[in-house]
Amino acid sequence: MKFFIDTANLAQIKEANDLGVLDGVTTNPSLMAKEGIKGKAAVMKHYVDICNIVKGDISAEVIATDYDGIVAEGEELAKLHEQIVVKVPMIKEGIKAIHYFTSKGIKTNCTLVFSPGQALLAAKAGATYVSPFIGRLDDVSTDGLQLISEIRQIYDNYGFQTQILAASIRHAMHIINCAKLGADVATCPLNAITDLLKHPLTDIGLEKFLADAKKFAN
Repeated sequence: MKFFIDTANLAQIKEANDLGVLDGVTTNPSLMAKEGIKGKAAVMKHYVDICNIVKGDISAEVIATDYDGIVAEGEELAKLHEQIVVKVPMIKEGIKAIHYFTSKGIKTNCTLVFSPGQALLAAKAGATYVSPFIGRLDDVSTDGLQLISEIRQIYDNYGFQTQILAASIRHAMHIINCAKLGADVATCPLNAITDLLKHPLTDIGLEKFLADAKKFAN
């Protein structure tokens, strides 16, 4: 399973990368705004800065919702760096654009996916990644993990190469359950990744080992 971090915060990206387990980054306009990054030039530079930190796929989202606009923005983003993956919304014009990008060898991430049918369309269009938002489904009393399971079954049935990128992950157990269900990637905040380190028995065991080590030292 690949680990992506879902943020535009360079310090958090560096911390996750230094841990040695980071495979990529996902961003969106909301995350950029959260970091106070404004203006096209600043946003474009920030994408490049991220690419210079992480040696993996970096999802950069288009703002346009019309076909021509998505294609124009996507081509511009793709030219920034070879690691850029163009993030496209799950809409009719987006599917058409994904098909176009695929024909040009441009990687894509189909985002805002909430149903198996949407994921099937994205795979048919040739998307590199499909991003089901499991946390947002949980928020409306729907089982987000069930969606991961259904997409995995469909993709395996037909041999689709599109990778399932589990998104809107809220906590460590989301990551574990997505791994059990066969999601190819989990994109999540830094705390969800670092929470995987934690277990009370690890803390108790380490405390005992260190206490015993002091006896040897004396």
